[in-house]
Amino acid sequence: MPVGGSAEASLHLPGDDVILDAGLVFDRGTTLDAPPEQVWPWVVQLGKKRAGWYAPRGVERFIPGERRALRHVEDRWQHLERGDRVPDYGGKDEWFEVAHIDPPNALVYRSERKAGVFSWALVLSPLEGERTLLHVRFRGTLTSTGLKRKVIERGGAFFDALTVEIMFAGLRERVLS
Repeated sequence: MPVGGSAEASLHLPGDDVILDAGLVFDRGTTLDAPPEQVWPWVVQLGKKRAGWYAPRGVERFIPGERRALRHVEDRWQHLERGDRVPDYGGKDEWFEVAHIDPPNALVYRSERKAGVFSWALVLSPLEGERTLLHVRFRGTLTSTGLKRKVIERGGAFFDALTVEIMFAGLRERVLS
């Protein structure tokens, strides 16, 4: 569910200070039926050459087997520190760098791309009944101008919504299994 325009979207979150002059801000959130301590291991192991990017079974059947995300928590992917880099699918040299980590509450990545600089915060907040609000906030600046910038701005919102909702659905399946 988008949280843009809601009270959550106006909250200061970990990582907001990584990109101070963000021209793009996308907020998404979902409620998971598990406490943050149970969700955190799934969040911290996300990434290329790690546990992958979660998708639900219905989507994964169209993804080659070697590119499907793990369906279990793997101890070797549970340890990240500030400054660690995680490869990304944006290209062979693309990466996310851990800018902030506070288990089991927040993981913030920063990345530099040809089109700009961005941060990606995954913030877990406990809710009543052993549930968690997972708030995902993308913040970015663009170096592109003109038509390319407009395409990135408009397409970015759609792409963010699509990929984050797919990740939420895949995460829900995994946390509940």
